[in-house]
Amino acid sequence: MDSDIPQTFQQELTCLICLNYLVDPVTIGCGHSFCRPCLYLSWEEAEAPAKCPTCREESSPQKDLKTSILLKNMVSYVRQASLCQFLSSEEHLCGTHKETKKIFCEEDKNLLCWSCSKSQEHETHKHSSIEGAAEDYQEKLLKQMSSLWEKIQENKRNLNEESRIISIWDEYVSLRSMMTKFAYGEMNPYLHEEEKQQVERLKKEGKKILKKLKKNEAAMIQKRNHLREMYEELMKMCHKPDVEMLQDLGDILTRSESAQLHMPQPVRPELNAGPITGLIDRLSRYRVDISFSNEICNYNSVLFDDLRRLTSARGHQDAALNYQRSNSFASRGTQVFTSGEHYWELDVDDSCSWAVGVCRDPWIRKNGTLFESEEAFLFVCVKEDNHYSFFTTGPVFCQYIQKPLGRVGVFLDCNAGSLSFFNVAKSTLIWTIPPGSFNFPLRPFFFTSGA
Repeated sequence: MDSDIPQTFQQELTCLICLNYLVDPVTIGCGHSFCRPCLYLSWEEAEAPAKCPTCREESSPQKDLKTSILLKNMVSYVRQASLCQFLSSEEHLCGTHKETKKIFCEEDKNLLCWSCSKSQEHETHKHSSIEGAAEDYQEKLLKQMSSLWEKIQENKRNLNEESRIISIWDEYVSLRSMMTKFAYGEMNPYLHEEEKQQVERLKKEGKKILKKLKKNEAAMIQKRNHLREMYEELMKMCHKPDVEMLQDLGDILTRSESAQLHMPQPVRPELNAGPITGLIDRLSRYRVDISFSNEICNYNSVLFDDLRRLTSARGHQDAALNYQRSNSFASRGTQVFTSGEHYWELDVDDSCSWAVGVCRDPWIRKNGTLFESEEAFLFVCVKEDNHYSFFTTGPVFCQYIQKPLGRVGVFLDCNAGSLSFFNVAKSTLIWTIPPGSFNFPLRPFFFTSGA
């Protein structure tokens, strides 16, 4: 802080976290102002919801914060005044030429007087005024910090997703193994050896995938630490007085750009089941012809809020089943099933996102959803950029499988209250919603959304 600037004025331009002049200042709802990077780091370490570090009042999310142009300009004015005072001091004169050093050498990161800048040593170098260089590099540092923070948040989302999958992976593999055993018992009780091999293969593949997930999680943690250290280094550089900042820059901008490369990407695990001998032939005994009518979806509808919240929580807000395409529609079957066993197949090859299964009578509600999640038992495919994610509902559960090509089979056992989904082309079980899950009349349901 500058002793020649009134104390009251300095306080108005001081970050209440780092106690330095504000850098990229933001003012939150309660009226307190902070450096954006200081506030971000403070909120990153605190529990949600975000609160003011000074008065503890709840505040807006990070994405809603706008730079305070007035405070930024005032801080810039004060820093320039301090810089001019420093440059005019006697100890800042060039020892050789006794001239004031007002020029910054971009190559050597040195402060020069006019005569030094014209010397043989520096005449071919790029020069600028110290005031201009300080302002320029301050903006470059802030730009790097903004980019770096986005990478920190991206890595955080990926790490949370990776850790979540790891936490449920053993249970998921166990459930898939149990469902495979159940399918063999129901479909063909004589294939004991094939059943044993299938279960062993699932468990072996599950362990291999878990090892890969944990290795990737460790890489994300290492990247998180590196990005955080780089961000804090940039922040400290921004808080330095202008002359000290210019002389200490070194290769910090290059290192910041390098730190943002090679971001570890989430593992998209696929626990692939093997074909069950005679599966589709046995299911075909219960085949029924399904007809659909009564299109019930408009372009702003979503299936239900639980799935929208789940996809948003996993960092895929754009893919949160908010289908607004002209070729999206949902239809219910004309049949109503209350008893017996029924099997049908639906072609999903031409759809980017889709859902198949059964539900109670759906209708569009005031909030734009078709039904509550407990009213539908579906196998859902959601396209996210160039990737696909899969869910089953009743309750909502993530599925880690390959994208089915061609047709998906649906087997409804009303007597047992269970529902199973199958990959017809590969003759494999996808998932079984266990017996006793429902006891009310159900209709076939089909949702599709094109490219």
